[in-house]
Amino acid sequence: MPANRATFQITSALTGAYVDLQQLLGLRHSAYKDLTNNSNAVGHQSGLKISKTRGRGVDFAEVRQYQPGDDARMIDWRVTARKNKPHTKIFREERERPVLIFVDQSQQMFFGSQLRLKSVAAADITARIAWQTLAAGDRVGAVIVDNHSQHLFRPYRSSRAVGRLLNQLAISNQSLTRHPDKLSSSRQLAGLQQLQRLTHNRFRIFVVSDFAGELEMWRNHLQRLARNNQVDVIQIYDPLDKALPPTGHYVVTDGQQRVNFFSGNPRVRENYAQQFKYRRDALQDMCRHPSMHYRALSTHSDTLAWDL
Repeated sequence: MPANRATFQITSALTGAYVDLQQLLGLRHSAYKDLTNNSNAVGHQSGLKISKTRGRGVDFAEVRQYQPGDDARMIDWRVTARKNKPHTKIFREERERPVLIFVDQSQQMFFGSQLRLKSVAAADITARIAWQTLAAGDRVGAVIVDNHSQHLFRPYRSSRAVGRLLNQLAISNQSLTRHPDKLSSSRQLAGLQQLQRLTHNRFRIFVVSDFAGELEMWRNHLQRLARNNQVDVIQIYDPLDKALPPTGHYVVTDGQQRVNFFSGNPRVRENYAQQFKYRRDALQDMCRHPSMHYRALSTHSDTLAWDL
């Protein structure tokens, strides 16, 4: 684990077992507040700034003293006359960087032990990313994977488009039940394939999941996406994914069956913790690619942390 670590504080995090559309729409103000409050603390990687380069673009940036090589047509004659030295107008050129969000609302995300379920945490951070992207002036789209299908939303720059995306996200979230789903991995794969078909060059892609299932599947598709895009991996986890509860006797249920479980076996506890560590380390190792970043968000925390 690298020594330098940045955190992004989330305000008014959603809690509970489900989210609805009004809650996701209501995050618009919180998302903008998150963006402005955290920009100074963690730099440009925390938010979704428009990439700007100096050039002859649409938006005026500043006036500065003329330098050899500047375009003479860009001389600001009023400022030149006032200061008795030639000054040039500088414009900023906006390079669009559309954002795509892959958000996992499949069955294994329907789990949580304290503040909220993993599916709720994933929906929460997805809505914030969507609203922040819109505030930054970029297009935003998504691939939502749930227990029934994959839902594709091509990138658009409008609050109405974000509203449609969040409406489906709420529907997918509320359709989750305790019943096991053996097809989660195949739907995740289909969603990643849709994501690849949708992206071109210079997209920013957020992948929000607990990354259960075959690590090789995730590795192959995410590294392929990272060849021409920036990929941000956000691992959602619950404290019980990371370690077993304190030593004692517990009743574990999946909604259909109940099993008595004793958590005090040292070997079982160590093996359980090692399994989570192995998956987390594998994801971090995967994200050592120059165009990939790893972040982690716990269901018990309102802080999104990542390595610099």
